[in-house]
Amino acid sequence: MSKDIVMPALGMAQETGTLLRWLKQPGDSVTKGEMLMEVETDKAMVEIEAPASGILADVTAQSGDVVPVGQVIARILAPNEQPSAPISSHAPTSSTPRVSPLAARIAAEHGIDLNQIQTARGLIQKEDVLAYIEAQKTQTQPTTRILASPKARRLAMERGISLDTLHGSGPEGAILTADVLAMTMATPPLPRSAVQASKADTEALAVSGIWRVMVERLSQAWATIPHFYLARDVNASRLIAWREFKKQTIEKITYTDLLVKLVTAALQQHPRVNGSWQNNALILNHHYNIGLAIAVDAGLVVPVIHDADQLNLSQLAAQRVQLIERAHAGKLSPNDINGGTFTISNLGMYGVDAFNAIVNPPQAAILAVSRIAERVVPVNHQPSVQPMMTLTLSCDHRAVDGARAAQFLDTLAQLIEEPLALLD
Repeated sequence: MSKDIVMPALGMAQETGTLLRWLKQPGDSVTKGEMLMEVETDKAMVEIEAPASGILADVTAQSGDVVPVGQVIARILAPNEQPSAPISSHAPTSSTPRVSPLAARIAAEHGIDLNQIQTARGLIQKEDVLAYIEAQKTQTQPTTRILASPKARRLAMERGISLDTLHGSGPEGAILTADVLAMTMATPPLPRSAVQASKADTEALAVSGIWRVMVERLSQAWATIPHFYLARDVNASRLIAWREFKKQTIEKITYTDLLVKLVTAALQQHPRVNGSWQNNALILNHHYNIGLAIAVDAGLVVPVIHDADQLNLSQLAAQRVQLIERAHAGKLSPNDINGGTFTISNLGMYGVDAFNAIVNPPQAAILAVSRIAERVVPVNHQPSVQPMMTLTLSCDHRAVDGARAAQFLDTLAQLIEEPLALLD
């Protein structure tokens, strides 16, 4: 009996996936569990396994196609089996295309009839609505109005920023929320008129789907999650000694591996920080799945070490090495990127003294780790040069209050400064 192959859902908020390439060709034999195709989602590029053994047939999606989640894109036939019916195209069978929640909201704000918007993807997304709005304005107005998302317009108005000073990074130069946020953290860009006058001196850099969705997700997290931050300077001398000791038996041990171990132990004492705020309810996670923020060419990915509380240092280091290799090769699996309950972002290797990270929803907190640097600090009431590091905890105030976050950070600091109890 044939088995349908559908565009998988690899995240709670995922609505579409981009087929990068088939690893098998129509007519090829496939084995259940064998890698079948590469898909790009809002989190990473992942390889998808064949759900059954048989012959790949009825392939309707090609490289580069954006397909709604759940859409059948091929079948695996049993030996000698003939397809019973052709697979429909990507377009939905109903007369009205599917609509993403964000696109529906923007359309409602502008009083737009979604039936007037046409898309070849079978799913109306915000880019389609914004393009329709701009097209309508071009037809009805003698002058061109700056294209910007409603959220970007509101945010710019609240912060007293003129849209004319921004250069949009969205479709057709549309100004997005991220462009407005960047304005407050960088030198003001040239006016739009100046940018247009010097087009020959600029270049539009093509970015991956992962990068574009990363921008959207982080912008949404920044705009919707009530962040607060706690910072703590920690003496890292015992951490250094611990690593030097472990290097004798674990060749590729890093400070990140030690921090995963210590963070997990601290989370077990403060489970609220390992939780999340979802659907107006506080969710406590009973697994300790630590995400590691990794920068790759395509953007930022956060592969996950699952059940870190059940792994020793050697196992943690081995998993980290494998995850980093797969991330840079674009070979992360769905399991590699799902289920994280807490994230560590370590920029110490880049010489960063301190930074604030954006919470990775739906998690409640993320830990930003700085470099280890020698500083003069008091020891027994005397000045002393010590290796110090700064930890900055970013929290979602809906899930964690200041006191609980401070208690977690204090526990983690104590473990870093005296980790002997966790030596294994």
